[in-house]
Amino acid sequence: MGNVVIVDTSVFIDHLRSGRHQDPIQSLTGLIRTSSVVLSKLWQGATKPAEHRFLMTLARNHPVLNPTENNWLESGAILGQIYRKHDFTAAKLRELHFDALIALTARSHGGRVITSNGSDFELLRRFRSFDLEVW
Repeated sequence: MGNVVIVDTSVFIDHLRSGRHQDPIQSLTGLIRTSSVVLSKLWQGATKPAEHRFLMTLARNHPVLNPTENNWLESGAILGQIYRKHDFTAAKLRELHFDALIALTARSHGGRVITSNGSDFELLRRFRSFDLEVW
């Protein structure tokens, strides 16, 4: 597995709601990075001051990685393949698009994605390889 680690939105949401991933998060090793896509998704749902503080700390303490132009183009190609094979709704494709950008960004940096949403990321791995760890 790569040394760069990107933690997916699902892990942070689980953690903020229940503290479920407290120990695994604290024991993470490697170069922990934050995806701008993950931050954007988290900001969409952040309503409490504590959540705002958490997100500001996350962005401050872990360098933010952005999808490249190639990541955007490749994610569109992947979603086209998925749509032709699975005929998902537009809403499901939008949801998968964010996950594809997270996965491709991690792959571009030789890293892995850690998620608690294994099904969507496993689907994406059928179309492009990337390192994945499901909690």
